Amino acid sequence: MATWDAIVIGAGVVGTSVAWNLAALGQRRVLVLERGQIGTGTTSQSSGILRTHYSVVENIELAQRSWHSFEHFAELLQDDDASAGLVKCGYLIAVPDGPKLAPLRQALAAQQARGIPIQYLDAQQATERLPICRFDDAALIGFEPEAGFADAYLVATSYARAARRLGVRFMEGVAVQGLVRDGDRVTGVVTDAGVFHAPVVVSTQNMWASELHAWSGIHVPLAPERHRVIALEGPEAYSYQMPVYKDLGSPGMLYCRSYGGRQMLVSEGTAGEVLAGPDNEQGDVPMDYVAELGEQVAERFPSFAEAGLASAWTGVYDVTPDWNPVLGSVPDVPGLVVGFGFSGHGFKLSPALGRVLAQAALGLPTDVSLAPYALARFRGGRLLQGAYGQGAVS
Repeated sequence: MATWDAIVIGAGVVGTSVAWNLAALGQRRVLVLERGQIGTGTTSQSSGILRTHYSVVENIELAQRSWHSFEHFAELLQDDDASAGLVKCGYLIAVPDGPKLAPLRQALAAQQARGIPIQYLDAQQATERLPICRFDDAALIGFEPEAGFADAYLVATSYARAARRLGVRFMEGVAVQGLVRDGDRVTGVVTDAGVFHAPVVVSTQNMWASELHAWSGIHVPLAPERHRVIALEGPEAYSYQMPVYKDLGSPGMLYCRSYGGRQMLVSEGTAGEVLAGPDNEQGDVPMDYVAELGEQVAERFPSFAEAGLASAWTGVYDVTPDWNPVLGSVPDVPGLVVGFGFSGHGFKLSPALGRVLAQAALGLPTDVSLAPYALARFRGGRLLQGAYGQGAVS
């Protein structure tokens, strides 16, 4: 019978962050169980965009704390070889006149109120930063210079290496099959490699968090959604010096960034294809969809009307009804701490998520209040609803 101080289920970017944070807070006998391999699940499918812009103000502090960690990643992990693959190019967001104008203005003001540098640009200033884009219809343009994108797989593997150095053990290819209970309290997990005991279990299972319902009886308001991403090669380069761009005026609320220093990575920020159950396999990206998305891109990036498809892939979000995560202890199941329903925010918030979930697991005060993220909010109607509509921009 193996006994640990804490068990983490899932070794994606959030789970590895939890593991390292537990060890950094003094809990060295930590076991991480991963059904696949470290960082190769939905983490490896992330578009990698980092920003603090949210219309849900509760998310801003998590994002702000996480950005600081990404900027000082090697120092944080005390590992000169640790890398986040950070490209600090800024984040530009624009909206035409209409229903999203006031929400954008309020969200930008909320960022400024937290001391986040925000610039308000006119069309000419925005064009200087992103010359391949047109801004003639923009009623409001915000620019966040302390933003950009990074590599989620690099972050996860760097966290794992740093956690191992502190004594954390990772077991890959091990599937958790249930929780061990002593009365109501969780005291461990049952796996296909045996039973492991610990006074606290932290679930960072992404879409597989739906299994918690069968294991514990708790309501898990979660739907797996597949999203399509494409990379386009146009006659003009989308360089690393050009900012990430969010187009609130397009039908799909497009987001895009440089990919490989020349191509454009682009996808829609709206709801995706709802799956019947957890499924991390690559889905189809039909040419009809590529053409439809390409039309939206060409409206904003005229030269990309001549762009060619360089590559395409899919990724799956674990989506809650309000597109925001469930974080913290579960009162009905003592000994269980959960982090699920990241709804496309998981990577950009992962450093702060790992720390607050580790703090919750150890019974410590959390850096950020987890009350707004409680599972009970879905029963009480206290949803963290984004002001831009359904989608990962929240």
